Amino acid sequence: MMDDAGLRARKKAKTRRALVEGAMRLFAEKGFEQTTLAEIAASAEVSTRTFFSYFAGKEEVVFFDAEERLDRTLAIVGHRREGESVTQLLLRVVEAGATWDDDLATRLAAERFRLVMTVPALQARALHLLFDSQRRVAEALCAAYPDELDSVSAAAAVGAMVGAAKLAAVMSLAKGEPYEAAWKAVRKAAQVVASGLDSLGRPARQPV
Repeated sequence: MMDDAGLRARKKAKTRRALVEGAMRLFAEKGFEQTTLAEIAASAEVSTRTFFSYFAGKEEVVFFDAEERLDRTLAIVGHRREGESVTQLLLRVVEAGATWDDDLATRLAAERFRLVMTVPALQARALHLLFDSQRRVAEALCAAYPDELDSVSAAAAVGAMVGAAKLAAVMSLAKGEPYEAAWKAVRKAAQVVASGLDSLGRPARQPV
């Protein structure tokens, strides 16, 4: 039974990957709007009905790893280390993203960036995912530091760190720099923000 379950899981992962690869190839060749769900399904040798077992639509294919990345972030925040400051935790979250071991995401980074920057529907989807993920991470941060952070402080910390990291990556990729250079820019931006977040969780200085 365990072998059967493992085989099914591997088969599903293989089909999902084939759908992503096929869709991204078609988007590059034909354009996002011009590519049909039937064509994407055919590229992976499955039916359109099977496609919907994996993705709700074309937009979701482009952001195929978004939920997994968010789950990983929430797990890190939810298991803060003893004595770990807010700043240290957020830097660890950024570093976990920078060391994300996913060859598919790495290989498709440039094409995904091009799509998001040129397709209005994907821009809207990206913004929705960004705001939703920031909200969920801020809530998790509040729960991790109940005696140190309120909702406003948590929102400010997450917004500053995520905003800086995202913009640094966008500016790097917009210059045509490789994926590795973009993550180097993200790390640098995170360090800049971290220097301003160290006051979180400390008592406010009273006026003299």
